[in-house]
Amino acid sequence: MTHPSAAELAARVRGELARATTANRFVDMLESGDIPRERLAWLACEEYRIVGSDRRSFALLAARFPAEPAGEFFLGLAQGEGQALKLLDNFAAALGESEKNLRSYEPKPFAQAYPAYLAQRAAFGTASEVALAMLANLEEWGSYCSRTARALQANYGLDEEAVGFFTFFSDSPPGFEEQALSVIEAGLAGGDDPEEAARAARLLHAYETAFWDALAEGLP
Repeated sequence: MTHPSAAELAARVRGELARATTANRFVDMLESGDIPRERLAWLACEEYRIVGSDRRSFALLAARFPAEPAGEFFLGLAQGEGQALKLLDNFAAALGESEKNLRSYEPKPFAQAYPAYLAQRAAFGTASEVALAMLANLEEWGSYCSRTARALQANYGLDEEAVGFFTFFSDSPPGFEEQALSVIEAGLAGGDDPEEAARAARLLHAYETAFWDALAEGLP
């Protein structure tokens, strides 16, 4: 049985996720200026844990799959999370949140489902699963980050430096799609199950939705 090409699989899964996407209440309310400032602190604190976890997950994937193209791809993602963590400090500082506050914050369980699942796939999944999940979900995540950056500046008085974390994720890194497709293609050629990869992408999408829903929970 022949497997679909990486590009065909990615196109199919992107279509599935687009049809499954619902309104993002948190970002919608951010754009209308209706998110309380304490929820912005939630956003910073949740992301502090997520980015730190994702950085370790990508580093683990680079160690598990060191051969090209996967090794360079996952190492690059880990380095990107390291950059993002530094930018997140500026956002937290603009909100008056110290390193101590970020560490002591009690995370919301459903807000952390995304990094927990990524860590699970990093330990037990295939390179093609994670590469497809990241590729298929990146455009939506980037659009939310772009909208968040603009809303924080327009409605909450934050400057460009303070929203740099979200600007950083607004666009995919140069060559990201080509690298991801190469990883997926190599995995499929090596026997990875395309349906398991598609399933991983759908689950990661659901967990990203849960993250935003957790931030908006209880708001009128």
